[in-house]
Amino acid sequence: MENILNLITLDVQNEHDLEHDFSKKPNFSEPKIYDADGDLEKRWYVYFSYKDPKTGRLKRMKNIYGKVNSHKTKEARYYLLSVYKRRLLRLLKAGYNPFENNTELYKKHHQETTTSPPSLISGSPVESVQGVDSEYIKPLRSTKPPQKRQKAMELKAAIDFALKLKTNVVSDRTLSDYRNQSGGLLKWLDKNRKDIKTIDELTKGVIVEFLNEIQLKTSARNRNNFRTCFSSVFQVLEDNEVVRQNPIKNVTKLKTNPKRNKTYSQKQQREIFEYLEKEDPNLLLFIKFVSYNLLRPKEVCRLRIKDINLDDGTLQFRAKNKVLKTKLIPSILMEELPDLSVMEGDLLLFTKDGIGGKWKATLESRRGYFTDRFKKVVKDHFGFNENHGLYSFRHTFITKLYRSLVKHASPFSAKSYLMQITGHSSMAALEKYLRDVDAELPKDYSNLLK
Repeated sequence: MENILNLITLDVQNEHDLEHDFSKKPNFSEPKIYDADGDLEKRWYVYFSYKDPKTGRLKRMKNIYGKVNSHKTKEARYYLLSVYKRRLLRLLKAGYNPFENNTELYKKHHQETTTSPPSLISGSPVESVQGVDSEYIKPLRSTKPPQKRQKAMELKAAIDFALKLKTNVVSDRTLSDYRNQSGGLLKWLDKNRKDIKTIDELTKGVIVEFLNEIQLKTSARNRNNFRTCFSSVFQVLEDNEVVRQNPIKNVTKLKTNPKRNKTYSQKQQREIFEYLEKEDPNLLLFIKFVSYNLLRPKEVCRLRIKDINLDDGTLQFRAKNKVLKTKLIPSILMEELPDLSVMEGDLLLFTKDGIGGKWKATLESRRGYFTDRFKKVVKDHFGFNENHGLYSFRHTFITKLYRSLVKHASPFSAKSYLMQITGHSSMAALEKYLRDVDAELPKDYSNLLK
């Protein structure tokens, strides 16, 4: 269906259109480019506002994307959006009004900008920028009968459709969480809002009502997790034109106070290691991968025999950001490893039965097993609460490393070297981490208090 938007997003190679400067008092704001601060993972677009004939105030029109987000470089996106912006401004100056019928203007400039015959302008298009409220749009006359508005998709079918499209896009754990959270919403609707049958009837207000109930029953953090799920699901539906817009975009994310596992004192760490040497050596080795190699417990659970390079003294692992990374295995840990050369490469390094074996459990289940095992063997024995866990060893040994390094080097030099060990992506990220775990402590300042 041809419409005025085509004139904005024509092939850039044919950009010789609308070279005249039209003088007319504007009823619109100057089109602007949104570049997401250069983030190529987000959608870029051109946006503008036009005077609403009912209110007399400028009203934001729907964003113009064109083909810009198919390009993977900043240069290409800026170039294309600049062309869209320039063409849109000329059309607006020429008299284009998104609230009125623009047939004649479209025909005039279509003939000026393309070699296509007039017969291409056919059917019964709606001449407006996408997204303008239907009450302002005037359909063009046509010899063809008007097309019926597509029936809204049923609620559960729409959510199932969105979740299916999330397959291979997010992790299995995230997809499972989305299914559970979406299922919770559907159950709540079936109990409290039986009148809602189709996806277009599920409004922002209804979802906020559900989120408020989640917050009151659980926590603000859990409410935010549900919000993230619904926003992701509705964005898929908007991108696939199942709904007109994502109603979750304007739902506020609540401020929360995240909890972080506390570090162990040197005495506590030493006592735990000595106790596990006798009670559970395999669990101790698991903990030493967290402590000496500074891996997250889940990253240790992913390790397979083939990930350990005995010749180079290195290991490869999939980090939190899903990037495959390589780390040096310190000699203090290499000396603890059994003979892995006789084991098959695809075997898991850690299983519930020992080192090197098969385990059909999911990653989350394996992670949960070692968490529970640590609680029963260590936490219950020493009386630790929920503030201490397996992750605490990572905090403990990063703190220990930093405080040792800073004794013989400047803080900047110590952090620069520590970054190579921890794998933090930037100095700012490492400094934030060190502040969070209270690794940086000042020297004794008693002399300043006298």
